[in-house]
Amino acid sequence: MDVEIVFVSKQGGRSYNEDVFGQWSNDRFVACLVADGAGGHGGGDVAADIARTSVLEAVAAAPGLNPGRLRHLLEQANRDVVARQAEGGRLADMRSTVVVALLDLEVGEVAWVHAGDSRAYLFRDGEQVARTTDHSLVQQLVNGGMIDEERARLHPQRNLLLSALGAPDGDVEIDVSRPMPVRVGDVVLLCSDGVWEVLGDQRLGEILRASLDPHQLIARIDTEISLRAAPGYDNYTAVVMWLHSDEETTQPLPLGP
Repeated sequence: MDVEIVFVSKQGGRSYNEDVFGQWSNDRFVACLVADGAGGHGGGDVAADIARTSVLEAVAAAPGLNPGRLRHLLEQANRDVVARQAEGGRLADMRSTVVVALLDLEVGEVAWVHAGDSRAYLFRDGEQVARTTDHSLVQQLVNGGMIDEERARLHPQRNLLLSALGAPDGDVEIDVSRPMPVRVGDVVLLCSDGVWEVLGDQRLGEILRASLDPHQLIARIDTEISLRAAPGYDNYTAVVMWLHSDEETTQPLPLGP
């Protein structure tokens, strides 16, 4: 089993991009990350970059799908962001969401860990079989049966997060998945809220089912966001991990600047 990785990350209608994408791999493991920074008058890009560096360096030192180890990745990343907040200025209030997916190609499993509302999805035969649950106010409304997923996507308070890196005293909510079996043809999608808020889960599934490969999928996501999004729309980042049986080298391929 092998994996092909394609991503897009753009500033959207904003003046700069506070989203980041990261990737690391060896002969057995492949890790991908999306972090969405916020706060501090531009400090969000710094928080997201700190998260990327912290997580990927830790994965490289000890890769694996152990849930405790995955949780530790984000706990350490939170400490690293908090440490930089002490510099003050635009960094004092910086925060970042983060989602990390780790594939074990030898065993055929994937696991993910996240804080905030950047998401991971697992699709099989074109259908969504697993997804992260946002740490947000509107997700609590969904959990309580007060609104559905579609209304949550458009809710005026959808950006109020209950967890993000940069929380003092380690007060950050982190969710870790169990290792899940994967097979050839499965697709793991990581994205910031700039993707799923515009498209929604149903449309993401429709785009996936109409796509023959990861390049086509990312291109269609990119095009639909530009067509559907409101003026001043958010940064957006999407990463596709497409599992196949070819012996091709894993390589991230960006779309656009």
